[in-house]
Amino acid sequence: MKTYWKKNQQRLAPWLFLAPGIAMFAIYVIIPIFQSMSISLYAWDGLGEKEYVGLSNYVELMDDDAFYTSLKNNVIWLVLYMLAIPAGLFVALFLNQTVRGIRIYKSLFFFPFVISQVVVGLVFSWFYDPNFGLLNIALQAIGFDPIAVLADEDWVTYGIIAAGLWPQTAYCMILYLTGLNAVDPEQIEAARLDNAKGFKMLWYVVLPQLKPATFIAMVVTVIGALRSFDLISIMTDGGPWGSSRVLAFYMYEQAFSEYGFRMGYGAAIAVVLFLIMMVYITAFLVKMYRDERGL
Repeated sequence: MKTYWKKNQQRLAPWLFLAPGIAMFAIYVIIPIFQSMSISLYAWDGLGEKEYVGLSNYVELMDDDAFYTSLKNNVIWLVLYMLAIPAGLFVALFLNQTVRGIRIYKSLFFFPFVISQVVVGLVFSWFYDPNFGLLNIALQAIGFDPIAVLADEDWVTYGIIAAGLWPQTAYCMILYLTGLNAVDPEQIEAARLDNAKGFKMLWYVVLPQLKPATFIAMVVTVIGALRSFDLISIMTDGGPWGSSRVLAFYMYEQAFSEYGFRMGYGAAIAVVLFLIMMVYITAFLVKMYRDERGL
């Protein structure tokens, strides 16, 4: 055994360090995914006996208007949440300058990332308040009527997304700031000698070197959009009349709330959400692999 260890020490040592993390990931992520897939085939309240119903939960989803509302809202979240990536890049480019007071600006832009999503939800709930909220005070000051953003079916989802974009932009900003520190200064100088500046410098020299940061920002933003729950729970609790639900929140409602603890139906929603997430992440991985290979 000692001889085998000495011969393979460099190959085995990394796996020994990774083993605890792999075990935790398997126990708390991989195994629960398969358990959810299994539970989705049953009618179960979480306490009593399970009743096997096959694909009935998935068939029921196809006729569930609330499911389609949640799915539509998730698509809106996905599209609009992507604004955090260019916004984070813009802020990072600004903060990457060496100007007076830049540390204060960095602290201000970093602040949304470190506060809780619950705090973000409460702050924006006050901001949108139709009676004393800052938004409606500003609207009235310029001659518009106040808007009850969180009580309007047409506006509520966009209002919550705006709240979510605040900390998500800060997160993308941090990723891009890290990436900008790794940009090759020699390439910048060479581009300046070729009279490249402004947008051309950004597009042809800086952005190609920020591909790893962009990839991570995209993956994290997609996951954040698809698993959005806390802001909806704090700001509207899915209302008004279920119009702000997303799949993650609807899954929680079905599995753990007054709907009768329908664990199987909630698990079916979770499986659909997982598959959507995997489609997006796989697409990003394939694109990055093809770009790396030059295909």
